[in-house]
Amino acid sequence: MGTTPPTVPDDNMVIHLSDIWRSYELGAESVHALRGVSLSVRRNEYVAIVGPSGSGKSTLMNVLGCLDTPSKGSYHLSGRLVSSMTDDELARARNNEIGFVFQTFNLLSRLSSLRNVELPLVYAGINKEERLERASKALEIVGLSKRMLHRPNQLSGGQCQRVAVARALVTRPSLVLADEPTGNLDTVTGEEILDLFAQLHRMGNTIILVTHNPEVAENAERIIFIRDGQIESDRPGRLKRAASVVQDTGSLEEDEPSS
Repeated sequence: MGTTPPTVPDDNMVIHLSDIWRSYELGAESVHALRGVSLSVRRNEYVAIVGPSGSGKSTLMNVLGCLDTPSKGSYHLSGRLVSSMTDDELARARNNEIGFVFQTFNLLSRLSSLRNVELPLVYAGINKEERLERASKALEIVGLSKRMLHRPNQLSGGQCQRVAVARALVTRPSLVLADEPTGNLDTVTGEEILDLFAQLHRMGNTIILVTHNPEVAENAERIIFIRDGQIESDRPGRLKRAASVVQDTGSLEEDEPSS
C-alpha cells in the first residue's frame, strides 16, 4: 500500500519510516493503531496526511513528532535513528528539529506575540538579542510585523494561528508539523493559513500537514491517505499537479518551431 521508500535514508530525507507499527494493549486485546507504515519525506516537500477519525493519522503524527514511540520498525529524522536518541536528545529534536503548529494555537495568554514566538529559543539557550531578532523576523514572514506586541486576546483566530506558525519557524526546523491547523478557523481564514503554508513551502520549508479534511489536503504537493493504520494511497496534490501543468506547458512552448 502506498509508495515503498528506499531501504536506506539519504541526506536529502527529513523523514524516513520503515515498517512502523504502534500497538496498544487494552486488557487482553492488542489494538494496532499503525500497521507497517513505510514513508519517506524529502527536504522541501509539502505533504498532507489525511484520513478519517480512527485511521491512525494522529498516532502517526505523534510518532513523527517524537511524542510517541513505535512498537516496531525504524524512524530516521534528518538521518538520525530516533530510537537511539537519549531523552535529552529527543527533547532537543522536538524543540529544534520540529516546529509544531496545533489546532488550538497553544499560545500563552499573558505574553505578547513576540514573547510567544521567542519561547522555543529561550529553551534552546539562545541569547536575548538573537531571540528577539529571530522572533521579529518570523513574525514578519507570517505578516504580523505590526502585531508583535499584541497578546492573543487582542488578535483574531487567524492572527493567533499565524503567531503559532511563526513560533514553529523560529528555530529554523528541519520539519514543520501541523495538526489540523485550520480546524478552529472559518473558511476564509482557513484558506489564508493554507496560502501561508504554500508560501512557506515556496521559501524552502518542509511541511507535513495532518488533517481529516480532503479539501484541506488537496492544497499540498503530495497527499498520503491513511486508513486502518496503513497507507492506502500516496498521490500528487494540487500544488504538484499545477507545477506539472506549468512544466508541460513550458515544454510545449519550447518545442514549437519559430516562425
